[in-house]
Amino acid sequence: MNRSIVHMDLDSFFVAVECLKDTRLRGKPVIVGSSKDRGVVAACSYEARKFGVHSAMPGRMAKQLCPDAIFVRGDFEAYSRYSDLVTELVQTEAPLVEKASIDEFYVDLSGMERYMGCYQWAIKVKKQIYNETGLHVSVALSPNKTVSKVAVGEAKPNGQIYVPHGLEKSFLKPLRIEKMPMIGEKTTHLLRTMGVQTVGKLAEIPLKVLERVFGKNGSWMWERANGIDPSSVVPYMAQKSMSKESTFEKDTADVQFLRQEIIRMIGELTFELRKLNETTGCITIKIRYADFDTQTKQVSIPYTASDHVLRKYALELFNKLFNRRLMIRLIGVRLSKLVAGGMQLNLFDNSGMMSPLYMAMDKIRIRYGLTSVQPASTITLKRSKQLIEYQQYKTLNKNGK
Repeated sequence: MNRSIVHMDLDSFFVAVECLKDTRLRGKPVIVGSSKDRGVVAACSYEARKFGVHSAMPGRMAKQLCPDAIFVRGDFEAYSRYSDLVTELVQTEAPLVEKASIDEFYVDLSGMERYMGCYQWAIKVKKQIYNETGLHVSVALSPNKTVSKVAVGEAKPNGQIYVPHGLEKSFLKPLRIEKMPMIGEKTTHLLRTMGVQTVGKLAEIPLKVLERVFGKNGSWMWERANGIDPSSVVPYMAQKSMSKESTFEKDTADVQFLRQEIIRMIGELTFELRKLNETTGCITIKIRYADFDTQTKQVSIPYTASDHVLRKYALELFNKLFNRRLMIRLIGVRLSKLVAGGMQLNLFDNSGMMSPLYMAMDKIRIRYGLTSVQPASTITLKRSKQLIEYQQYKTLNKNGK
């Protein structure tokens, strides 16, 4: 059975929400982010893009390219609220929905052709989203996720495209290779050195050649360039929170050790967050004392998935909470108010430049394990314990025990 996959992408989502909040911004070069030294562009209007501004660009550079740009800090709660509105609307109208990010959705309408026209359905929901939220969305229908993803980029802004079954390869053929998902700057540069400029040219390269140059990714690239993508639409289930706890074999009041445990748990949780392409807007610290008295303290924060940001809030909460100076048997960290959208939300933070570092760390952890990259302070603590144990061992042997 031929599949029918719709991709829906809210146009310039963050900027669009800001324009709904303040209509005076409409039609103007708007940048969501900061123009300060370490500021990063999280999103920009089409008017700002005409000057060469794009997301992830340093704020100072964006200001130089577009001196008249209007910078807005960003409203995380509003973006999450509007995203939830659209999610609920799409889920009500469709049998199978995958929320790919805060502003993107895949919808599987396979088998629905006998009851309704899938393309007509996409256009109907597109209009419904605008009527109920004021947000424009571009839509694309094709037999698979990759072609629909690429097609929606061609439909922007506020457009729609239908790529029928059998025409996937001809649709992709004239497009530049950088328009393909998951083909970054380095891969693009290498392909160009091979004389590959378009997706059609990439599709003509023998599979074995691509596998020899790019390894496993070579077969993936060949399939996608030829319009082949068997991946399924995964139903969206909103995860409300995630947490980690440590129960100690012996109760402790070692403040340094407790702080290192918090840092370790934060690192593990943020790694999971980024794998799920999510961010958190609330952090909770939990302490259980030796007498089983349990205390918690939480704070709402700007949405993030960055270790260093969450670490700061977690340690501040711990310092406020740990005031009894009693022995502790358990400590825990909980992240809640989770939203889809990944690291793009962190770009509002002036420390958005840390995103490439976290991406590199995550790649190492995925390949070599979670403990392959750790904060230096936690490693130092473990090393110190090992040295103490070793010294005790030497002393025991010296005494002949």
